[in-house]
Amino acid sequence: MNNDRIFWLALNSVKGVGAVRFRALLDAFGSAEAAWRAAPAALRAAGMNESTVQNFVELHQTLDLELIEPDLAKYNIAALTWEDEAYPRKLRELDQAPPVLYVRGRLLPEDEWAVAVVGTRQVTAYGRQIAEEFGAFLAHNGITLVSGLARGVDAISHQAALRAGGRSVAVLAHGLEQVYPAENRKLADEIIARGALVSDYAIGTPPDAANFPPRNRIISGLSLAVVIVEAGEQSGALITAGFAAEQGREVFAVPGNIHAPQSKGANLLVQRGAHPLIRYEDLLDVLNLEMMAEHRSATAALPADATEAALFSLLGQEPLHVNEIGALARLPIEQVSSALALMELKGLVRQVGGMTYVAARELRAEYQAGEGTAR
Repeated sequence: MNNDRIFWLALNSVKGVGAVRFRALLDAFGSAEAAWRAAPAALRAAGMNESTVQNFVELHQTLDLELIEPDLAKYNIAALTWEDEAYPRKLRELDQAPPVLYVRGRLLPEDEWAVAVVGTRQVTAYGRQIAEEFGAFLAHNGITLVSGLARGVDAISHQAALRAGGRSVAVLAHGLEQVYPAENRKLADEIIARGALVSDYAIGTPPDAANFPPRNRIISGLSLAVVIVEAGEQSGALITAGFAAEQGREVFAVPGNIHAPQSKGANLLVQRGAHPLIRYEDLLDVLNLEMMAEHRSATAALPADATEAALFSLLGQEPLHVNEIGALARLPIEQVSSALALMELKGLVRQVGGMTYVAARELRAEYQAGEGTAR
């Protein structure tokens, strides 16, 4: 991990510094390092309020920059910034995209075709049936399911997509070294194996109630559309629908029993102009996703730069430790570790334990048949 990236992660750990203030700091100081090292008076001059300045001062006293990379590696967490090619394109396009996105698992190019499914924790039998059927429907059509790992609709839809052989991404409202609710730890492990956990909150951030509404903008931001299965009038799912509308995403709602509290929010969305999800195929029609296989085959990843090409050319199906890879490539270990983390996110390589890597078998032959065979 390069030095400037470490300062990006340090800034992202400052309470009160979101996308707008992060951008203001970069504009004022020219780099994340300069912003991190700025004196309190300079931070005030850059527009930081007194509470945020005090948070800077306190974090300077407690955060050890040298532990940032080892802490991420301990939990196999990658960190993507606005400057990284692997940062999700749809999320990057938002006005207030998170400066840092933490990822545990792998985001693949095919995850650009994703749909969010959210809803109440107090799910009815009808809502459970819809969440299960629709989660499987998305998987069968090659569409990644995005949700929030909460009890109820979120967890049910995640499970259904995975059981049907699909991919799923869970957006969490806390640091990725923990799972909330704890009862979903097994499900989280399954998502890591077949998708990713993501968050814009640094390691050590607890699951405070205030964190959950803002994280919903990432659920919608990663998706082409948001589907509300069941939601009360004050449900967090309606917050996600609001973010989706602001971001230009399509909003679908499953009509329900007019007497059921769990359906009042979804029915209200339909009344206000959301697409009523009467047939699951309606979503494919609106989003023009009937040709998903062709879309996905067109996004096969290959090395994007000289460093990735050099590392990929060294890897086969025999595991190599990161130190061996660095020695063979004659590159600094920090550069190698950072590149391999991004390559893993893109599906180019796989970590098979103990910081050892192999090339993705299905891409190896394609790469060797092209220009990448030269070392």
